[in-house]
Amino acid sequence: MALENQWLQAQKTNSPDLVAPLLADKFVNTGVDGKVTDKAQTLADQKARKYASAEYDNVHVSVFGNTAIATGEYKGTGTDAAGKSFDEHERWTDTWVKMPDGKWQCVATHGSPVAAAR
Repeated sequence: MALENQWLQAQKTNSPDLVAPLLADKFVNTGVDGKVTDKAQTLADQKARKYASAEYDNVHVSVFGNTAIATGEYKGTGTDAAGKSFDEHERWTDTWVKMPDGKWQCVATHGSPVAAAR
């Protein structure tokens, strides 16, 4: 849970360098658009965004030995690399692994858009 909170703080403070140590070298991000990116591209994308707001809700973490699955809901606003505004609402799943050095790192994340209420 503390690591997920660190990730959120990185978004809230526009400090993607806080996320870098959380991601495994072979990290895979599957975005809400279906685009798959590695650690380097994910961090570059985060550096190009400017968050006005970011929050997580309904975060749950289940641990299975040296693996943990975290799920939650994210809402965020801001501007992307092109200066275009975004207003996002997503559900996400993060897979964390306890590495041989004892440090937990995220190896995969997946986001799904939440449809606006009608």
